[in-house]
Amino acid sequence: MKLVASDLDGTIIRFDAGISTRTIEAFLDAHKKGARVLFATGRPPRWLGDVVDAFGTKIFPWVICCNGALLFDLHEGKVLKEWEISIADAFEIVSRLRKNLPGVTFAMERNDHYVRERRYIPRWDVGMDIIGTEKIEEQIDRPFLKLIARCTESDLDSDEMLAIATPLLAGLATVTHSNPEDSLLEISAHGVHKGSALAYVAEQWGIDREEILVFGDNPNDIPMLEWATHSYAVASGHRGAHSAAKNIAPACNEDGVAQIIEKVFAK
Repeated sequence: MKLVASDLDGTIIRFDAGISTRTIEAFLDAHKKGARVLFATGRPPRWLGDVVDAFGTKIFPWVICCNGALLFDLHEGKVLKEWEISIADAFEIVSRLRKNLPGVTFAMERNDHYVRERRYIPRWDVGMDIIGTEKIEEQIDRPFLKLIARCTESDLDSDEMLAIATPLLAGLATVTHSNPEDSLLEISAHGVHKGSALAYVAEQWGIDREEILVFGDNPNDIPMLEWATHSYAVASGHRGAHSAAKNIAPACNEDGVAQIIEKVFAK
């Protein structure tokens, strides 16, 4: 294998203790044996502190962020490529979701800026946007990376929201989620996802999909799990990821990804 591409949360970042020593050593060993490593996450770059703590920035500098909307160089601290939602598409996406998801609230992500509606309750970027905006439409004045839709006061979970939004946004945007226990959707430009970004990087590096090992756990990983010839969903992951992957790895809290990497690179 020439490339190992992996999601972070719930895939290699354990629910109980972050990134384990075994997992760190497995990725470093794969690198020593000639493989490149690429992390692919829904997170923005500012949330990658634990990854930097575990691996530094020089060995694995490139990271796919925001579900494939951003390719970022951690070592250089710079954007390599962006695939943004246009202004016109953003207004249409928000309009359709407001009409069909009662009580929906929004936040949006740019590489240099995060903004939320006042009614949107953040769970991670608490304090990033203290004031907020009345309606997200007031802030759509240029393209951006990712739109986040939350139904805080709704009985709908993320899977149910996704079932409603997918046909609504077909041909307009890519909609997914990364937490079935939440009420949250993550929306990118049409055709933009982890799979498209991984394919772009593979082309830049001259690596065929048959030479790539991919790991994931949630619906936002499905495109890259489907695209790669050798893909694994962790056993603790979402049923949609299980269906998309070619294989099932042991659970995240069992260092499932490390177990597979050890076997593959022991050959």
